[in-house]
Amino acid sequence: MELKISDLIAKEMFLTPEEIEAVDTLIPIKEFKKGRLLLEEGSIAKECYFNIKGCVRSYQILNGEEKTTQFFIEGDPIASLLSYLNKTPANHYFECIEDCTLAVLSFDNEQRLYKQYPKFEALCRNSIEQEFGKQQEVLQNYLTRNPEERYLMLQETRPELLQRVPQYHLATFLGVQPESLSRIRKRIAQKNKS
Repeated sequence: MELKISDLIAKEMFLTPEEIEAVDTLIPIKEFKKGRLLLEEGSIAKECYFNIKGCVRSYQILNGEEKTTQFFIEGDPIASLLSYLNKTPANHYFECIEDCTLAVLSFDNEQRLYKQYPKFEALCRNSIEQEFGKQQEVLQNYLTRNPEERYLMLQETRPELLQRVPQYHLATFLGVQPESLSRIRKRIAQKNKS
C-alpha cells in the first residue's frame, strides 16, 4: 500500500474525505537519493519537508569548511524558515545523507491549504513551535557545554545519530575536528569501563 501524508496527519487530527484528498494532492511524498541537495546556499527555499524516512543534514560552508548545524530524521520537519517565508536567499544547505522519503510542501500549496482548510494552519504552527523549542535547546547546549558534554548529551537524547551519521559530520556538529571526536569517544569508553 502506498504511503500518503494523510495517513500521518490523521494520527494528529480528524480528516474529512475532502481534506484527505486535498492534503494527499497538495503534499506529495517523494523519494530522494543519498547526496541529493534539497537546498543550496544562495537559493530561495520554495519547499519545506516532513521526514518520513532517512536523514537530512543542514550545513554551512565557513572558511571553506562544512559545518553541520542540524540533523533531521524520521518525524522531523525540515524548513529553512527565513528563506521560505521571506523569500530571501538561504545561508545554508540541506543534504540527504541517506536515501530519504519526504513529504514535500510548496509555499503556494501551503497557502492554498490554509485558505481552504484553516485547521491546518494550527497544525503547522504547533509543529513550528515544537521545532523552535528543540532548536533553542540545541543552541543552549552548544553554547553552555564543552565538546565532550555535547557528545554525551547527543548520546543521551539522539543516540540513533551516533550510528547513522558519519563521524566527520558529527564532529562538525559538535564543533570539533574528527580526531578530537575520536579522542572524546575513547575517553568516554574508558570511563565506562571503570
